[in-house]
Amino acid sequence: MASSKKKKKVCVVGAGVAGLGAARELLREGHAVTVMEQSDGVGGQWLYDPATDAGDPLGVAGAHSSIYASLRLNTPREAIGFSDFPFYPNKDGTGDARRYPCHGEFLRYIRDFCEAFGLMDAVRLNTKVLRVAMAQPDHDGGNLRWVVTYEGEEVGTMAEEVFDAVVVAVGQYTQPRLPTINGMDKWSRRQLHSHSYRVPDTFKDQVVVIVGSATRAARTSPSTSARWRGRCTSASSPPPAASPPACQRRCPTTTTCTCNPRSIACARTGGWCLPTAPASSPTPSSTARGEQSSAYMLGRTMTAPFTIDHIQHRYDYSFPFLDTAGAITVDDNRVGPLYEHTFPPALAPSLSFVSVTKLVVVPRFFEAQARWVAQVLSGRRSLPPPEEMLRSVEEYHRAREVAGVPKRHTHSIAFDWDYCDEFGDKYCEFPRLEEWKKELIWSSIRSTLDHPESCRDDYHDSDLVLEGLRSKGWLTGRAPATQDGEERAPNPQTHL
Repeated sequence: MASSKKKKKVCVVGAGVAGLGAARELLREGHAVTVMEQSDGVGGQWLYDPATDAGDPLGVAGAHSSIYASLRLNTPREAIGFSDFPFYPNKDGTGDARRYPCHGEFLRYIRDFCEAFGLMDAVRLNTKVLRVAMAQPDHDGGNLRWVVTYEGEEVGTMAEEVFDAVVVAVGQYTQPRLPTINGMDKWSRRQLHSHSYRVPDTFKDQVVVIVGSATRAARTSPSTSARWRGRCTSASSPPPAASPPACQRRCPTTTTCTCNPRSIACARTGGWCLPTAPASSPTPSSTARGEQSSAYMLGRTMTAPFTIDHIQHRYDYSFPFLDTAGAITVDDNRVGPLYEHTFPPALAPSLSFVSVTKLVVVPRFFEAQARWVAQVLSGRRSLPPPEEMLRSVEEYHRAREVAGVPKRHTHSIAFDWDYCDEFGDKYCEFPRLEEWKKELIWSSIRSTLDHPESCRDDYHDSDLVLEGLRSKGWLTGRAPATQDGEERAPNPQTHL
């Protein structure tokens, strides 16, 4: 570890939870930080916008936010949040104090975090990044730098700025991923991706077919106040394979999971661990017959004036502004090559990605990535040689393939606590997630799978969870006290 720190000029793309977390870590490490955000406020996806892709209901036109009006969090507030800034309800009783609050409450939390750490001074709102490209090398062949081209508040007014490093903190949830359904192009009635769904008004008195996640459907369908013929889930998407690093490490050969009863794979398959992904059905599982106004789902034909709502809620990674001359690609939702989902070996450390990973505790894991990036840029920590990083990436991909994990799930961590804890230990001395929070999250997942419609309002905590909640002040409404009896502030503003 280096003894002296270097100060870098860093551009962070995006002012969502990942971008703001990155800005905080970079500033702590002494870097000069500029966060560029195309919207008129911080929050990223959580900045609700009633506007949709009205001209393109499948959502490929580029509306920024995917949040719909009635959305509530699906992860307990007590288990998420930044490591040193708990997601407590407002002290004055305003806002949404529920365990699974509405999206506006999380946006309030993001804004509080931004204010508590003085991040707005580093944020440029209404600033859209158009291009990030490698700068011409200096005469002395110095470190790689980046030219960022952006559009400011005045539409059509472009400018360029050179940075020592760029942190990409966007790209997960803006480009809808559309399924392949036979006859979809001939369907004569309305089709809509969940990216473009906001309110139920336009679905009144209609029969709606939902294709995709059963849990997503259960949460969205009741809010439409429409006539429901039933919920249909495409069988062309098999259950996810077990997460290899969690289940593959523990039970690579057996189908009965005796290793980790809280594995995401076990939760989704009723206690059975799947070392390899099940094969897709050889017959078409989803067919839309537009001319007959019928739909064939799960081997059953239904005829009605259907509106297809929520074709899918999945997304493709998208970085249209990034120009790396082919060094970074997106292939079937595999962004890469990325060393530990963060650094592209050939361009590290001047280019990094924070928030590519899925099924992790947000924003904690992004925070750990950002801390690692900040410390590498300052010289506090070093990276392996590029060839060693690339070899590690290739080995990781091979392990996933052997385990039967589809390429599109390359960045799915599947709540593998071992991997997340080891990542923090190894790269930036990031605190481990407390055991009671892990238990709370697994309990939430099990409840979601068993009772998707009621899980967020009807839950029961284990003794371990209750003790954790009590020790952190969640049950008393007060932050835990220090040994001298003073109330301990969980953050600079004590927003409990």
